[in-house]
Amino acid sequence: METFSSIECFVRSAEVGSFAEAARRLSLTPAAVGKSVAKLEARLGVRLFQRSTRSLTLTEAGQLFLGEVSASLHTIQNAVANLASAEGRPAGTLKVSMGTVFGRLYIVPLLGEFLRRFPAINPDWHFDNRQVDLIGQGFDAAIGGGFELPQGVVARKLTPAHRVLVASAGYLAGHEAIIEPDDLQRHDGILIRSPQTGRVRSWQLTCRNRQHSPLTLKARMTMSDSEAACAAATQDLGIALVSMPFAVGYLDAGTLQRVLPDWYVDDGNISIYYAEHKLLPGKTRAFVDFIIEQFAEQGLGQRFSAV
Repeated sequence: METFSSIECFVRSAEVGSFAEAARRLSLTPAAVGKSVAKLEARLGVRLFQRSTRSLTLTEAGQLFLGEVSASLHTIQNAVANLASAEGRPAGTLKVSMGTVFGRLYIVPLLGEFLRRFPAINPDWHFDNRQVDLIGQGFDAAIGGGFELPQGVVARKLTPAHRVLVASAGYLAGHEAIIEPDDLQRHDGILIRSPQTGRVRSWQLTCRNRQHSPLTLKARMTMSDSEAACAAATQDLGIALVSMPFAVGYLDAGTLQRVLPDWYVDDGNISIYYAEHKLLPGKTRAFVDFIIEQFAEQGLGQRFSAV
């Protein structure tokens, strides 16, 4: 058991590059983690880390050892967690990251039914529009779109990530008609700034018949999320390019309408992400299956598709 604990300290330290951060996640002291790794090195007869006052880097032997034990450690931990579940049911803290507004609008409303089915699971949900380090930060799952897929992480598609052009009836009545994409260059745009880079991306419009055209809206203002852009558009301030999940409520209510309804931006998919393990923790499997089921039952994939 002491060797297992030492290996866990080593793997966590390697994942985060710090004894202090590994200690925080393991609820230990940095000294205890450092001592545990040192005992492991003495037992193996090799140095696993190069240590300095500012950094902790793996030696060649450490990299080889990490590759050999990391997956097995996760499998053993998951097996222990599954056996420790309440009366064989999924249990434990479920740490999930999701976009702030998307999570509030579409995931939080599912919470009651999820907990009725799995009362022994304790949600620990984080709302952030930026990609998290799923494995390094200890998340069980994440929901979002446009994320890079790191090694060891898998994605299950929930819905297309389409963006559409929307405006108020008041704005459209007071400005030149928009018949084709080139007409957009004479209109005020409410554009979205990337939360990751702070820049406004250049978008390409796609037609239902698969034609393409650059988006040529003039930037009248920029916002950092689609919900704010929709709210601005309802005030007759311009044409907004927004994610479909945020637009549907305004479109259904009639406060906004599609501009160039045959055209949209294809921004990939909104997916649920989780670490790839041979033995996935019961709580994570329950959550992933539940979210996929609910999106299918409620037809959210169809509602969020712009075509």
